[in-house]
Amino acid sequence: VQLVESGGGLVQPGGSLRLSCAASGFTFSITPMTWYRQTPGKERELVASISGTGGTRNYADSVKDRFTISRDNAKNTVYLQMNSLKPEDTAVYYCNYLSYGSSVYGYTKPLGSWGQGTQVTVSS
Repeated sequence: VQLVESGGGLVQPGGSLRLSCAASGFTFSITPMTWYRQTPGKERELVASISGTGGTRNYADSVKDRFTISRDNAKNTVYLQMNSLKPEDTAVYYCNYLSYGSSVYGYTKPLGSWGQGTQVTVSS
């Protein structure tokens, strides 16, 4: 299994970024996917989840109405569109996957190892 995140960078408050996560080594199209983020000294935080078909999505309250998770099953890629970014969104962002049939609501322990992530810095 391989998860490769990309798309991070430095952006001003109010700006936008689109993160991508290319996945391989499992049947992507039936697998729920998640985005997490982590800042130094804090636990990793679940940001968004999406079902295998993309029909069901769930978000942390802190990002609801600003972030959108989506996926392209033909490309084995999950995305995180981040709009109206705030300094508190600064973190390393990671993707991961859940077991087949897992709900995107509540917490389910991700199955994969954590990759290198992609750094998002929101600052003026």
